[in-house]
Amino acid sequence: MPSTLFRAAERGHTKIDWLESYHTFSFGDYYAPENRGHGPLRVINDDRVKPASGFQTHGHQDMEILSIVLSGQLAHKDSMGNGSIIHPGDVQRMSAGTGVTHSEFNPSETEAVHFLQIWIKPHSKGLPPSYEQTHFALGETPNQWRLIASADGQDGAVTIHQTVNVWMCHLNDVRLPGDNLPVLFPPSLNKDKTDTPSGWLHVAQGEAGINEAGLLEAGDGGLFAQERLQVTQTKANTLLVWFDLSLHI
Repeated sequence: MPSTLFRAAERGHTKIDWLESYHTFSFGDYYAPENRGHGPLRVINDDRVKPASGFQTHGHQDMEILSIVLSGQLAHKDSMGNGSIIHPGDVQRMSAGTGVTHSEFNPSETEAVHFLQIWIKPHSKGLPPSYEQTHFALGETPNQWRLIASADGQDGAVTIHQTVNVWMCHLNDVRLPGDNLPVLFPPSLNKDKTDTPSGWLHVAQGEAGINEAGLLEAGDGGLFAQERLQVTQTKANTLLVWFDLSLHI
């Protein structure tokens, strides 16, 4: 079993007129000192922003920020001069470093935007701010893990200033219970940690059966103790995010 299993309904919740956000870890008004992330993984926010609304210009410092759009689109502008639209399949990385301001806005007049915002503490404070955005066509390679963020930017991943590997997998192969999918979790960075917690799994969309935890639904997550886990069943169009934290926990 996972060391920690955190169900979607247990997350913190923020709801205002233009935003609905669920917080896996302590964030904002959801103050949970016993649940402040794991290792350098500090925030997983599951955000939905109404049409023609968004986060006004605000600042960040000394944080690696990943944004992953699940549906809709998100307009980004920052003090480094970057301006872009983030679409489903895109991964945006912003290293706040010594300080950066930015805004995030839903440019659609009719469609809400649903996205994940992830914060990872960098290995050092006071780094120069920087920005990167890459598209990953996960639907073209279902049931396979794709590295989307890493310290060395290998295989086209965005580069983060921390020894954490972030992987995504688009599952689109429905099986009956007990009929395993050929989907193994990626190996840990630390090969010596095989029986201790090695990473956090987050179900971004859909649902998946995991041999160590049973059925996980959208918003569920857990800190898993085994290095290689098996997906046993899934619904079509399920999206998993795996954070390899094995060098830190």
